[in-house]
Amino acid sequence: MLTILGFAMIATFLVLIMLKKMSPIAALVLIPALFCVFVGKGAKLGDYVIDGVTSLAPTAAMLMFAIVYFGVMIDVGLFDPIVRGILKFCKADPLRIVVGTALLAAIVSLDGDGSTTFMITVSAMYPLYKRLKMSLVVMTGVAAMANGVMNTLPWGGPTARAATALKVDASDIFVPMIPALAVGLVFVVALSYVLGRRERARLGVLTLDDVLVEEKAEQTETVLVGAGGSGIGSGRAAAPAGGSGAAALGDAADADAEDGDDDGFRGLDPHRATLRPKLYWFNALLTVALLTAMIMELLPIPVLFLLGAALALTVNFPHIPDQKARLAAHADNVLNVSGMVFAAAVFTGVLQGTGMVDHMARWMVDVVPEGMGPHMALVTGVLSLPLTYFMSNDGFYFGVLPVLAEAGAAHGVTPLEMARASLVGQPLHMSSPLVPAVYVLVGMARVEFGDHTRFVVKWAVLTCLAILGAGVLFGII
Repeated sequence: MLTILGFAMIATFLVLIMLKKMSPIAALVLIPALFCVFVGKGAKLGDYVIDGVTSLAPTAAMLMFAIVYFGVMIDVGLFDPIVRGILKFCKADPLRIVVGTALLAAIVSLDGDGSTTFMITVSAMYPLYKRLKMSLVVMTGVAAMANGVMNTLPWGGPTARAATALKVDASDIFVPMIPALAVGLVFVVALSYVLGRRERARLGVLTLDDVLVEEKAEQTETVLVGAGGSGIGSGRAAAPAGGSGAAALGDAADADAEDGDDDGFRGLDPHRATLRPKLYWFNALLTVALLTAMIMELLPIPVLFLLGAALALTVNFPHIPDQKARLAAHADNVLNVSGMVFAAAVFTGVLQGTGMVDHMARWMVDVVPEGMGPHMALVTGVLSLPLTYFMSNDGFYFGVLPVLAEAGAAHGVTPLEMARASLVGQPLHMSSPLVPAVYVLVGMARVEFGDHTRFVVKWAVLTCLAILGAGVLFGII
């Protein structure tokens, strides 16, 4: 019964948000509360929620201060060289822009933190997608899949969890998986090429100047209609047709800001007031030191980001009004993401507290045919797709993987093979509603979570299967 209710709760949540009948925060809170009552444990709802919030509080704190830290780094221009390089490659070609999104997300994912990857990728690419009227779900989908492949790095989380759960060395898991993961990354880039061709066919190849001139004409036409043909007093500054793409987008941002419709184009303005070119190397060294400390686990990650954010604010903006302005500028993202994390805590708290997640896991293990025993690594790879999507990484790697590994060991399948197979589902996992970083992605891109889910699931599943197929072909799994 708990198994059926668990799947029903997850299905209800996904259907409602994809049909846009409820907001993600409302669905994450109200649906599990209702199912908790159905299970007959409504009296314990408070305990389940507190347990969930307690377990996710460090994650929420990490995301809050990570957003502030990397938001400040974006403000002061630390990532501008990367952005300029990607923009120079992309120009105004939709195909190049989508491929550039995949490459940028993969490069930035080397830090092992999904929220960081999505913040930098969206900050760099959102202005181009918005200005060229490209599909924003293409951006979020490609970024999520590229990050999902790179999330398997030893310091990214899943590999370390698998190593801990099965008591094997993380490098012994990851290094042999590199060829299969490389195939997965190539698949994401190839997929971004296909999606980019689709966007190019829909929009054509433009230059930024063409786009801005077209927008100027549209704005003039709107003003003429609204003003009865006088065209006087539009109150809107036209963006200049000349200059570089980044400068043009920055100037267009200023024009948009005058109407109170600041879509984030200021992030690429090379003349923004928050730039700190004299402190570039300080900020670069601070970021490298922060990421190194994260990898070496010198302090808990939330503490590192808290200290990093405080130091970055103090050095780059020594005056208190400027610090308040930077905090206020990023408050919207902080509130949205932290609110979503704590809402997700209700969902995970009820799933775990009522025992639904355990029953679901046992049921999925039990339905594996006895004859598949010698192929448990392949089975684990397939099961990692739905299980890491519907469960947290902790739940899968510490709760389900040991059970699967024990079943595999009875048929001679080594723990290392099982651990490698368990990484296959990560490209899909990164778009799970239980992953806090995905809310950073959709929030900053201003994309509905349901729209992102509808678009990305099929492509993420294909990416996972490409990794699994490569792993079997190369004899890794």
